[in-house]
Formats: sequence, C-alpha cells, structure tokens
Amino acid sequence: MKLTSDNETLAENKVLILYILGKLKKPITNDSLYKLVLSALDMNYFYFQQFLLDLIDSKFVISFPKENQTVYEITELGKNTLDLTIDILPGIIKLKLDTNFKNLLKSSEDEYSIIAEYTPRSENHYIVDCRIMEDNETTFEVKTFANSREQAKDIVDNWKANASTIYPQILNLLTTSNKKEEKK
Repeated sequence: MKLTSDNETLAENKVLILYILGKLKKPITNDSLYKLVLSALDMNYFYFQQFLLDLIDSKFVISFPKENQTVYEITELGKNTLDLTIDILPGIIKLKLDTNFKNLLKSSEDEYSIIAEYTPRSENHYIVDCRIMEDNETTFEVKTFANSREQAKDIVDNWKANASTIYPQILNLLTTSNKKEEKK
C-alpha cells in the first residue's frame, strides 16, 4: 500500500483505527494499537503512525501520558465520525477484528504488564523503577538504587524475566515479617 494511494484506501485505514479505538473501553498504547491493526490488515508502521497523527490532528483521537507511556483514546467527535463512516470498512476486516479482538487485546495488555527501566543520576548512581501494570494502572512498584549501569541493567533484566516469582516473594516478606515479630 502506498501512502499516496486512492482516498478510499486512506479513509478505510483511518476508519479501521477508529473502529478499534471505538471497541475499547479504555486508553491503549501505540504498540498495542498497532498490533490490533496488524491483526486485521497488513499496514506499514510509518503509514499507521501517519494515519494516527492525522486522526489526532482532526480531533478524532486524543493522546495523553499515563504511567510513563502515551496512550490513545477515541473522542466523541471520533465516535460520531465512526458512526457515519463505518460502512467504508470491509465486512471481512470487521469480522477478523471482532473474532480475535478479546484474545489480541488480552495478549497486548499482558505484554506490557511488567515494566522496568533505569534512569542515570550520575556515573555511579542509577534509579531503577520496576512495576506491574494491570488495566493501565500500577498495581505494584518498587524503586531502588544501583551503583553502576551494569547493575541497573541486571535488575531491569531480572525483573522483566522473573517478576512473576519476585513479586509474590516481596509481598510475602512485606506481610509476614510483622507476624514473626509478634510471636517472639
């Protein structure tokens, strides 16, 4: 598909993005939105970005920061436009999306539920932030200090690979340490 292709194809791709955003009950990240688009239509990432920017410029979609990420949501104007233009979108594409929507959305959410990043403060001082996100809300967060870039990277990599076992251990330590002190 060329970006300079006919207006119907360009409109169809924008309506596809609006259709997906219209089905969502909450804001979505750029990567998750792109994965949902790809599930229905093979679209170049750069074209996707241009379509999304056009929709934002037209006030059909809004973007805003949430939990250190940019998320996207359809506006009322976007919903009204979608209602008027939904017939542009071929039925087979809507069927593909509707059939796979819940599974694709769940896998997109799961992929972004464990987040870890580090921020340098100086050459030997790094702040590491490890989080668990659920429904675009932070459910667990721990920040710690690392005294080298390598150590910060190790913490990040370990959290991403093992958060499902580390988190229950931390929670257990936080909830059982007081009970042991009371028994003495």
